[in-house]
Amino acid sequence: MIGRLRRTYRRLRLGTRLALGLGALALVVFAVVGTALTTYMRDYLSNQLDDQLGLAQVAQSKSIAANGSLQGKKYYRWYYAVYDVKDGTPVLRKPEESSDLPSDIAGLTAVARAQISKGTEVLRTSDLSGEGEYRLRGCEVEPGVVLVSGAPTDAIDNTVRQLVIIQVVAFGLALLALVVLGRRLLRRGLQPLSDMAHTAHGIASHDLTDSAARLPLRAENRNGGPEVEELRTAFNTMLEHIDDSLAVRAEAEQRLRRFVADASHELRTPLMSVRGYADLFQYAAANVPEERDKHLARLRAEAARMGVLLDDLLLLARLDAADVETPIRLRDADLVELVGQAADAFRAGHPDHPLTAELSEEPVPLRVDPVRIRQVLDNLLTNAAVHTPPGTPVSVTLSVAPGAASVRVVDAGPGIPEDDRARVFDRFYRVDKARTRDRGGSGLGLAVARSLAKAHGGTVELTSEPGATVFTMTIPLRAASSPPGAASSR
Repeated sequence: MIGRLRRTYRRLRLGTRLALGLGALALVVFAVVGTALTTYMRDYLSNQLDDQLGLAQVAQSKSIAANGSLQGKKYYRWYYAVYDVKDGTPVLRKPEESSDLPSDIAGLTAVARAQISKGTEVLRTSDLSGEGEYRLRGCEVEPGVVLVSGAPTDAIDNTVRQLVIIQVVAFGLALLALVVLGRRLLRRGLQPLSDMAHTAHGIASHDLTDSAARLPLRAENRNGGPEVEELRTAFNTMLEHIDDSLAVRAEAEQRLRRFVADASHELRTPLMSVRGYADLFQYAAANVPEERDKHLARLRAEAARMGVLLDDLLLLARLDAADVETPIRLRDADLVELVGQAADAFRAGHPDHPLTAELSEEPVPLRVDPVRIRQVLDNLLTNAAVHTPPGTPVSVTLSVAPGAASVRVVDAGPGIPEDDRARVFDRFYRVDKARTRDRGGSGLGLAVARSLAKAHGGTVELTSEPGATVFTMTIPLRAASSPPGAASSR
């Protein structure tokens, strides 16, 4: 039975449970208040009756002293007994009227004995046979004479009984009103929580497997106290974070699909070339041996191109997992020397692009991976040569500011369209989609450059306008000594 009640209680709504709890608490309060009030009222009425007995006995003592018996007006249903004390034993005098004594006087006699024993007035409540409860008071009228008076207490009992009935009815109605109105008020106060629950159910029924899934639902009900408002704000903030996470996931999935498609295409092209040249090489070796060297050179070029592509993909994967395995090996290097070497290599490889190098006369010592920093510089310079017409001037500038060293690679080409600037660092992204692979590269150079700079605690940023495209690599000097995720040189 108790277990069933507990299960039923657990199935109730929170507002109903709070209302019932409030009702139970009010019931305890009402019981305590009612008990205290009833006890006080009974004691108050009993004290009044005792005072009334005392005042009556003062007047009655005078009548007994003057007449030897109790005479005059008497209270209805009161009893009076006059005892003579002989040798410590009370002896009842004959009453003036037979109605002055009850049928059983044992209780009155017991009070008289108690008064004689104590020598002072005695108050006692006794149950007189056939009469009910009486309040008895015994006092000494004069030496050797004791008066015992008795007053019925049924009036007190009736009054207390009526008071209890009134309290039960009033407290019952108050408790009912408290539960009903309290439940309504609690339901209204908890309405924002119900709205949040409905919102959560709506989100649970929302298809989150879709890559473009969004959460259009929010808890907008602003009724409630500060605590409910804090919960609503936290709930909506959580939904915003989930929404942002879904957007990031969708974007990551799209980038992954695009990356897989581009990588497959990039790898398939040299593989098809290798296969075709292998067939030509086999045919030429059997029929025209003098063409063997030409086809063999093409095979090596395509294999080398595919090897570079795979190396870049592997490097990016290792940079993405830098907390597990990092390709960065630190050692002391001079950034001025690295920029100078990159400039010399660019001049030798791209004589059709005049290069101006503005370097500091003082060395810029850093603790970096010189091979990877050189790779960043080569990628930025090669990008300037590949995506600008022959004869376009290119400049590289090294500057040192408080806390950072910067290398700016500037070309005077046509610039990068505004719509493409935010994506030039994406993997396999090309500004000119019509470029051939031989001319335009694999689309990984800038992605590798930014990832390597980030591995050293730096950045690669782009600003572009017609006639001036600027790539800026920045290495924080304080971070260069211990770039995040980098391994120490061995």
